[in-house]
Amino acid sequence: MPKATNFDETFKTLRDIFKPFERDMVVLYDTDSNYCLTTKHIMKNKQPLWLGGVRRGKAYVSYHLIPIYACPELQKNMSPELKKRMQGKTCFNFRSVDPQLFKELSAITRAGVAKFKQKDVLAKLGVTPK
Repeated sequence: MPKATNFDETFKTLRDIFKPFERDMVVLYDTDSNYCLTTKHIMKNKQPLWLGGVRRGKAYVSYHLIPIYACPELQKNMSPELKKRMQGKTCFNFRSVDPQLFKELSAITRAGVAKFKQKDVLAKLGVTPK
């Protein structure tokens, strides 16, 4: 089983992927084990559109990225190694830092943020742009 310090570093490194987007988003949580970032766009249910987050669990650190579900074309060029880390439709699980996969995840995150800024994508999601 990995040491807790590996999870600490993994959590911090994954959280840092989201950090460049904070200026245009809303940080809901930023603790040592839970980080959540939403857009400023409001959905039909009056809740903000969630961009993603990072959660430290007992067995792994989870990276959630909603744009890969809302815009499935983002998965088209995803490496088989990163796909193996997927659990469900928006979650990637890691036990340690993997620079190659984190670099790929960072690129997908940037593309997802760009998608969530497009008016046609937002309209498809039923979101009121801000």
